[in-house]
Amino acid sequence: MTLSALDFVLASKRSEITGLQQLLQMGKLVGAVSQLIHVLQRERGTANIYLGSQGKTWGDRLSERALQVQLAEQAVSQQLAALDLHGQPMANASRLFSRIAGVLHSLSTLPSLRAQVQALSIQQPDAMSRYSEVIRIHLALVFEAADTSGDPSVSRALLAMFSFMQGKELAAQERALGAAGFTARHFDEQTHQQLLALIESQERCFQTFTEFADPRCLALWQQQLSADSSEFERFRRIACTSATPSGEASDVALRWFDVTTARIDGMKIVEDLLEDVLTECCRQRIRDAERAGELQQQEIGQIPRHDPHYAALIPPQLSRSVLELVEQQSRQLQAQDAELAGLRTTLAERKVVERAKGLLMQHHGMSEPQAHKTLRDMAMNQNKKLSDIADAMLSVAAVLGKSAS
Repeated sequence: MTLSALDFVLASKRSEITGLQQLLQMGKLVGAVSQLIHVLQRERGTANIYLGSQGKTWGDRLSERALQVQLAEQAVSQQLAALDLHGQPMANASRLFSRIAGVLHSLSTLPSLRAQVQALSIQQPDAMSRYSEVIRIHLALVFEAADTSGDPSVSRALLAMFSFMQGKELAAQERALGAAGFTARHFDEQTHQQLLALIESQERCFQTFTEFADPRCLALWQQQLSADSSEFERFRRIACTSATPSGEASDVALRWFDVTTARIDGMKIVEDLLEDVLTECCRQRIRDAERAGELQQQEIGQIPRHDPHYAALIPPQLSRSVLELVEQQSRQLQAQDAELAGLRTTLAERKVVERAKGLLMQHHGMSEPQAHKTLRDMAMNQNKKLSDIADAMLSVAAVLGKSAS
């Protein structure tokens, strides 16, 4: 049987629906990863206080935190099992599956890290760094998921969620670093600079979030910002300016942890709404595409396209309907492509900056805020875009890698 233009119009719509269903499943995975990151952040903070107090504080909470992480891991595993590894391939599947492999490997390193923390055989900065690397790998998976979307509205929701999750992770790093400093009753100049960099980086992430977020999420975020306590700001000033905080170390550290945890829990509420918006967006787009497909089926049902004299039998008005269907679908795809082009540019720039930061973190032992500051300073000094500097750094690294081999 000879295939007609109408067969491919319908095939295009079916492919669009399949892609949206894959995005819906990806959104569920992102939600599960969001919860896993949240409990990993708590475990990291608890470990910081335990190590900073030389095992005197919160030893009884370590196993509870580990259990929460293990339960969240199971939820992620369930979502991974639901992915179709052998059906219709999704966009950027190779990189996405590589990220998933990285996530699973990073989780396998946690038992040995926990044993070292429990035995006090690892220093607090090293433990924090290892926990942060596990969380960074999870965030990279969310970022890759954003790059699988071929739908502008879903891409915006994913970008908003990734940016917010990244900002929340930096807030959790601030909590963990501050907890260690208050427990030890000392903040050196390097820690001051790290905290200031974390605060600045949070603002940068939340600014990106505001550019792409749903109005409901923006309103909730403003509500959470207004709920930030004056006590939190006072603690922050102490941590960023004072070498020796006053008060009993354990009491001050635990109060800092409680205050910052309330702030981060508020962020999780926003994050959960972002997940709901993402899921709602995917489902609405699927409903819209299915309705459009049904209308197309009804219109196509009037056309005798399988008759051997098909072309001759089509009345002029139906011939025009075929052309209108093809042109309508073409216009819709062109409009999506135009909107996606801007989002893809943002994604590409973010991706190259993230890769360059990862290079600095891996080879120079920098934290995420330090790596970003290094790139930003280079961009300012050379009067270039941050993404251009990152791209040049990656190109040099690639050339050096080839030379070494």
